[in-house]
Amino acid sequence: MFNENKLWRDRAGGRMKDLGRYLRYIFNGHIVIVLLFLIGTAAFYYQEWIKTLSPNFPAALVIAVLIGIIVTYSPVYNFLLEADKVFLLPLEERLKGYFLRSGFASLVFQGYILLLVLAVLMPIYAHVSENGFGSFIPFLLVLLLIKAWNLAANWKIQFYVETSVHRWDFLVRYLINTVFTYLMFKQANLFILIVIGIIMLFYYYSFHIRTTKMGLKWDLLIDAEEKRMASFYRLANLFTDVPKLKDTVKRRKYLDLFIGKIPFLQEKTYLYLFARTFLRSSDYLGLFVRLTVIGALAIYFISFGIGQLVLTILFVYLTGFQLLPLWNHHQNKLWVDLYPVSQRDKTASFHFLLMIILVVQSSIFALLILIKGEWFYSLLVLGAGLLFSYLFVYFYSKGRLKK
Repeated sequence: MFNENKLWRDRAGGRMKDLGRYLRYIFNGHIVIVLLFLIGTAAFYYQEWIKTLSPNFPAALVIAVLIGIIVTYSPVYNFLLEADKVFLLPLEERLKGYFLRSGFASLVFQGYILLLVLAVLMPIYAHVSENGFGSFIPFLLVLLLIKAWNLAANWKIQFYVETSVHRWDFLVRYLINTVFTYLMFKQANLFILIVIGIIMLFYYYSFHIRTTKMGLKWDLLIDAEEKRMASFYRLANLFTDVPKLKDTVKRRKYLDLFIGKIPFLQEKTYLYLFARTFLRSSDYLGLFVRLTVIGALAIYFISFGIGQLVLTILFVYLTGFQLLPLWNHHQNKLWVDLYPVSQRDKTASFHFLLMIILVVQSSIFALLILIKGEWFYSLLVLGAGLLFSYLFVYFYSKGRLKK
């Protein structure tokens, strides 16, 4: 006999066990030390930046814009699998408790993230406001209620297949969340907040009525769940092999100009293969872009002086370390072993490409510091980035690749 309580416990327990297994690899060894050092450095400069804020700084607006994103993005973790569209479809009416538990679990996890984000942003509000940290708990409780409303509204939107409905819903909810959060931090009249709360209830109720006779869109729910897990598996794959990971490749024809500069020579075979893989795979190019953007923002807005040098080395190290799996990307393809290319040429090609990537990243960081008008630190960062990149590629990575 079908037991939806047991199904949810098995699915949720299996997912937690799966996540825990890979998290042990992610938060293991020296990477934890690097992250702690990075967080400590960022926290120090963040506090120094807060001290420079004037009482006229629009803290409420900045917090509302950022918090609005956190509370609006509210997916329900449903733990569904590909086969469920066949085997669970006939049992859809008996799965209400299953999805209700999934919604509560999503609220707990996303509420914890909301707590962390609010804790990070609260010092800005306390610095420019007379209320200080005394409003932290009330703000958090209200935002958790708003988060629950977003989860419920987002679930109702999943009954629609039209992408336009999903986009408009996200936009409308983001505007409502941002306005409400802004007014709450500005200590607006309670009556105005109650009116917005009534609008929220009416918004949810309108979609609840429309979707009463609609069925779940199993394909959309399963695809969304697989995409969320694929994002986590891509992160875990940087630290260990993940058999469940499915490679995603995009053509990116506009990047062919970089490939075209590689000489058509036998010893450059692996350089072409590695470069093409780096540019087409979302895992590697996306990782490089994300770390470069985050590092650039941290160096430009948060750090000053020698802190810029420290952050540059940290982000170059993180980028290089997480690009090392590119070496084994094609290890399960037998025809690659048939290439008439020596192992020495393969190693030289990988080291050359990795060196180019890290040099480009270091140059971007140095250019941003130069734009700030700090030419001395710009040259210092460029020199340190080039030296560290060389040591990382031709000394550190050799030992890692042998392991």
